Amino acid sequence: MIRGVGRLIGVSPTVAAGLYPAENGPDRQPDSTGRKPVATRAVAAVVPSVLALLALPLAAAEPAWTQWRGPGRDGFVAAGDWPDGLAPERLENRWRVELGPSYSGPVLAGDLVIVTETRDKKTEHVRALDRATGRERWQVEWEGAMSVPFFAASNGSWIRSTPCVDEGRVFVAGMRDLLVCLEAATGKELWRVDFVQALESPLPSFGFVSSPLVIGEHVYVQAGSGFVKLDKATGRIVWRVLDDGGGMSGSAFSSPYLTTIGGLPQILVQTRNDLAGVDPEQGTVLWKTGVEAFRGMNIVTPTVHDGKVFTTSYGGGSFLFAVDPDETEKPVAQLWRNKVQGYMSSPIVIGGHAYIHLRNQRFACLDLATGKETWITKPFGKYWSLVANGDRILALDETGDLRLIRATPESFELVGEAKVAEEESWAHLAVEGRELYVRDLKGLTAYEWK
Repeated sequence: MIRGVGRLIGVSPTVAAGLYPAENGPDRQPDSTGRKPVATRAVAAVVPSVLALLALPLAAAEPAWTQWRGPGRDGFVAAGDWPDGLAPERLENRWRVELGPSYSGPVLAGDLVIVTETRDKKTEHVRALDRATGRERWQVEWEGAMSVPFFAASNGSWIRSTPCVDEGRVFVAGMRDLLVCLEAATGKELWRVDFVQALESPLPSFGFVSSPLVIGEHVYVQAGSGFVKLDKATGRIVWRVLDDGGGMSGSAFSSPYLTTIGGLPQILVQTRNDLAGVDPEQGTVLWKTGVEAFRGMNIVTPTVHDGKVFTTSYGGGSFLFAVDPDETEKPVAQLWRNKVQGYMSSPIVIGGHAYIHLRNQRFACLDLATGKETWITKPFGKYWSLVANGDRILALDETGDLRLIRATPESFELVGEAKVAEEESWAHLAVEGRELYVRDLKGLTAYEWK
């Protein structure tokens, strides 16, 4: 589980307190002047905070879907054997809640489902829904919507980043480069950081897209025109690295991923133009290499197999890199490049093969040892979010179609298919045991998979 790994690498708040780089200044604090307070609306009877927090899961439980791409940020869950099909009698629609548009995937906090929405192109909202009934337990909102450039307008101008839940807190990114920390049980605001003000960085033209990562006592985000580490208890900025200038050409589309390469813990950070490994404690950039992409459209979350880093980009292709930080002159070597291009769907790696939804809307299997594709399907929808368990993959198409696939390099093997949403479904599918949460552009539907 990510949280446990973070503690093992020893990210100490005492050590981190002295790590301000010169670009931030030792006295830089998150801006808190003149902002409007979050509006909190109680929807049910107020439960004392202590009792409510006791309802949240204990760390000993099976890792929950608390963040982008699930417990390990790699799309995998450990849920025992999944059912062997998606016939109508196997999917029970437990409840549905209508919502405003959002690309944020739902995340779980004990008996709550946390979702976001943008309303009237003016305000951003975070809502906590009862997992059993869909009833709203709390809601917060703030002014902060923005419009993306005209050539991206077809993709909408609503909140994008998936929240992260950790130890009773919810970390939510607003479009205008804002990070807000809320108490998971009540929605009470604990702190917020406006990166445009705190770091005097340009507003990201496409909004805050990257999803927060929590390791130990810190939260990491690709925001503020770079990669930023903050104290998760206070929001204090510890350091910023990989300054990309922000605005139109900077500001990341990808999300960070914690891994270990060559025995060295590091965070994979994919910017618009580069792929890098960053030391979680010091912020040292251990290595960096360019990744070709059309207009910096490096969107997927990179992944690691057998100590090597795999990524795929729009307009660039698919790449496998070997990393050896001890090789100071050339720490990164490109092992192969394939012309097939991913787009927005982060890949799943099973048995030495990467399963990828491509820019051309086809689904492909790449052999990571050789870089050769073993098969490519006919076109489907424009985007798939992928969740894996063993050799099974659940793929939610933006068309609202859910597919169950057996991962095998021999051929594309479709096990089952079902319609789970009538509206476009761009948010990441969330899976917890036999519970499936499908966020389409107009609401959230909870299914039980039997």
